[in-house]
Amino acid sequence: MRFIVRLLVLACLAATVLAPAAAAADRMWVGFHDDPMFRWDGTRLDALDRARSNNASILRTIVDWSKVAPDRPAEATDPFDPAYQFGDVDEFVRNAQQRGLEVLITLWGTPGWANGGQKPQAMPSNLADFQNFARAVASRYSGRYAGYPYVRFFTIWNESNLATFLVPQFNASGKIVSPANYAKLARSGIAGIKAGNRSALVAIGETSSNGRDKKSKGTDTVAPATFMKGVAKALGKVRFDAWAQHPYPFPVNQKPTQLVRYPNVTLKSFPRFEKDLDAAFKRKNIPIWITEYGNETKPGEPKGVTEAQQAAYIPQAIAMASKDPRVQMFIWFVMQDSPGSLWQSGIYRQDATPKRAQPRFARAAAPLDPVNGKMTVRGGTKNPKITVYLREYCANNPVGATVGYTIRSYLKTKLVQVSQGAAPLGIDCTVKPRVAKLTVAKKKTYRVTVTANTATTAEVLRTITIVGK
Repeated sequence: MRFIVRLLVLACLAATVLAPAAAAADRMWVGFHDDPMFRWDGTRLDALDRARSNNASILRTIVDWSKVAPDRPAEATDPFDPAYQFGDVDEFVRNAQQRGLEVLITLWGTPGWANGGQKPQAMPSNLADFQNFARAVASRYSGRYAGYPYVRFFTIWNESNLATFLVPQFNASGKIVSPANYAKLARSGIAGIKAGNRSALVAIGETSSNGRDKKSKGTDTVAPATFMKGVAKALGKVRFDAWAQHPYPFPVNQKPTQLVRYPNVTLKSFPRFEKDLDAAFKRKNIPIWITEYGNETKPGEPKGVTEAQQAAYIPQAIAMASKDPRVQMFIWFVMQDSPGSLWQSGIYRQDATPKRAQPRFARAAAPLDPVNGKMTVRGGTKNPKITVYLREYCANNPVGATVGYTIRSYLKTKLVQVSQGAAPLGIDCTVKPRVAKLTVAKKKTYRVTVTANTATTAEVLRTITIVGK
């Protein structure tokens, strides 16, 4: 099964912010999860370049606690404790930043010293150990340390409703226990991440699309909606920024429009799941991050889809996600088929030649990039503040470096405003200037261009859409 295969891949190889104020139908972080290609392959720099050329705006990676901390650190909250082995993670985050790509880090995998010598899927004996690790990771990538880039997005554990990644799912009498256990991980992880970086955004869940809700032969699983409701009951009022879901079709050769029996959750199930999500946590409009999705192709996966079917399904899946105002993120698993990954869902073949899906992915992702954001403000708003993402500037400039900018606003093709100014580069690699001399009219849409530069970095152009409501 996919879950067992991916666990083996992780084990073998590892041994070696909110989007701008806009509906997700307009902007969404779109990218890839492909650790074998982006972190460990000899052609990883080329792979990262291709990810960017396909209009990816974000990359997900799993940081395996059991591999990063094989021995207990003396000062676990210290991001530079000698016991920590972050080398390939550091390189990956730096390489992503140089290409203007955001990073999503998923924390997973308990070291043997933290759970009595059990496998990485087992809960830590002391939740403080996980909290300390989460704090160290978030602190290391908080932007406070030169040479260690800021990471905006985090999630806690991976497919926690599957025994492949979290055990136990049931107790000896067959009662579901994984949601309550996961709530402990989530509570500790959120506390640690926020202590390390208060501005980091944290999603919980990371749930697979399907489960059985009862013990049976094979891998123990709990259906995602059942799991979510159990987490909500156990977590209480702890705040989080989004729920992460993997809405793969099941079996995975099905269309994005596949209907499944609830409480399993695929893309088509989102309206019902979102209603239940809000009710369970007693909140409104909780955001959704799709942190894995994909279709394997033949002949690499004999039971997969054809390359022609994959090419048809990719834009369909991205469109379904982008039309949902809750969805802020869509991660495709993986970018390239490779010997390091037995999951054959890449938009490139093992020899790096593109499949038919490659140009479809690039075209679907391009208009959704939050770097060229969209925001809605009340009619009559004067001098609206905008967020300008300048991730690549942090690669060559210190926090606080002066960013000069020229802002031009257009109503259709008519130039209505020009202003210049400067602002310090934020620790999160953004600047937030005001569009001086602009009053946003009700029911009008403005195209705002921002030309930015620093003393050491080439000029870049961003386009922000402002809508008056």
